Amino acid sequence: MDVEDLNKCLRSELSAIETYEQALEKNRQQYGHDPRFQQLSQMLKDHQGAASRVRTLIQQKGGTPSSDSGAWGTWSKTVMGTAKLFGDKAALKALKEGEESGLKAYQSIGHDSGASADVKNTVSTLMAEQMEHIRQLDRLMEAA
Repeated sequence: MDVEDLNKCLRSELSAIETYEQALEKNRQQYGHDPRFQQLSQMLKDHQGAASRVRTLIQQKGGTPSSDSGAWGTWSKTVMGTAKLFGDKAALKALKEGEESGLKAYQSIGHDSGASADVKNTVSTLMAEQMEHIRQLDRLMEAA
């Protein structure tokens, strides 16, 4: 496990933050009081907290945290820029694909025998959050 693996996870979190912020802002007026909107707002907060935790790990390992989301962020912003959040399975599917991508990045660290206990503990917690987000997005897609 190296700092670049953690930075990959950080870029995934930054992408998620940008995507959720854009989706929520675009839909705030229409859905702001909807429980589904609140659910997605909580996911955004989870990603903000995760980014902070990963950033701290990178710094503790002597690395420099990434400051942008990379290619996935650009793609997801394009998709979400045209999306209606509810009733649009494609938009929810895009959010789910982002969550799955982030989960895979965490899993690669979680399975790395060279990862320290503090990294594995943090990654384990963040993987559980990602899996819960995927379950919630599945439920939202079923209702769409």
